[in-house]
Amino acid sequence: MASVVNDPNGRKRILFQLDGPRKPIRLGKMTQRAAESIKAHVEHLIESKLTGRALDAETASWVGKLHPKLAKKLVRVGLIEKRQPRESTTLGPFIRAHVEGRADLKPASKVVRGQVVRDLTEFFGDSRDVRTITPGDGDTFKQFLIGRGLAASTVHKRLQVARSFFHALRRHKLIDENPFEGVTAAATGIRDKQRFVTREEIDKVLEHCPDHHWRVIVALSRYGGLRCPSEVLSLRWQDVNWADDRIIVQSPKTEHHAGKATRTIPLFPEIRHHLERAFDLASEGAVYVVDERFRKAAMGPGGWMNANLRTTFEKIVRRAGLQPWPRLFHNLRASRETELVKQFPVQVVTSWLGNTPRVAVQHYLMVREEDFERAVAGSDSKAAQKAAQQTHAGCRNIPPAELPAQEKTPEHPGFATHRDESRNAEMVVAGFEPATPSM
Repeated sequence: MASVVNDPNGRKRILFQLDGPRKPIRLGKMTQRAAESIKAHVEHLIESKLTGRALDAETASWVGKLHPKLAKKLVRVGLIEKRQPRESTTLGPFIRAHVEGRADLKPASKVVRGQVVRDLTEFFGDSRDVRTITPGDGDTFKQFLIGRGLAASTVHKRLQVARSFFHALRRHKLIDENPFEGVTAAATGIRDKQRFVTREEIDKVLEHCPDHHWRVIVALSRYGGLRCPSEVLSLRWQDVNWADDRIIVQSPKTEHHAGKATRTIPLFPEIRHHLERAFDLASEGAVYVVDERFRKAAMGPGGWMNANLRTTFEKIVRRAGLQPWPRLFHNLRASRETELVKQFPVQVVTSWLGNTPRVAVQHYLMVREEDFERAVAGSDSKAAQKAAQQTHAGCRNIPPAELPAQEKTPEHPGFATHRDESRNAEMVVAGFEPATPSM
């Protein structure tokens, strides 16, 4: 149906016949292979015109990505329809509307995405046509974030959100490719911010807490593994089941996931007496375990925030004679999870703490110095046990004449014949285990 014609100076054209005389499509200079590839698509277009069948996916995609100059030539010979110009989509209005339209996002999550909206509009301009943003621009935006001195994990997260914005643009068929596809940054530094908070340290902190409310906050965070502030300050007295030693934890962070609005944890002994003390001191009709003034201070327009909890907690830690550790509340929760996985299966622990084994390994579980010490101590114990076993086995192979008199089997005349005595002697010499050839 079509053929490639070689013209002088390496130029090529395709001749085809649809209805009437043959028509040319001048390609200019290109390789024979490239011309043959275009010819194959032209033949599919001719076949579609003649049979009325839809184009195959490969040719349809090829037509959609055609260079405007070649597309005009195909329009001129009647193989494709003239492209309708698409309306320009500006960056700022689209991504702001996209964030506001996400009914599945919590207010705090919208605040985080709003930071990326500000970064993108600052770098590209609010009225930038999204179709003009290239993968190279995506790489340059990454360097823009790094140049601002942001932490590696922050750069990683903001690029992830930017990628999701342009994914939405592509889903709406407003762009052909996502310029942030493949633009990533490693979320390094997580291990550097991990710090196991020991029981001895937390006991000192509890001693220096100003009141029972703060002791409950610290105990629930460190020994209950609750997220602070959202889960700690959402705990109600009706959620504490004293009789069955259970606590129902309200989880604002995960409530939008099916079956994740609450979880049940044991009423651990380490937190029970703090809760009992707080219950005795609670005002009449109190709903929440921690005074509601903490809850009101931690609720901002965008949802939960640390408010003054972090500042006050740092002061408490310093009064206890300790240096505040990174991620003050997160590391309390991570320390508890690290403890619990030594005693219970990981699926049990993650069910109690409300995360997954993958998240626990990546963000919570820590390797402690005592883990190395226990491993070495275990090796020494096994070595000593093995040495003792070898000594005992060696003693079994010593002939009776070399054993001390009290270790010889006493003789009982009349209970064995001479033949039996010979067999017994042979058994003692050979031992009770079959002889093994030396290796």
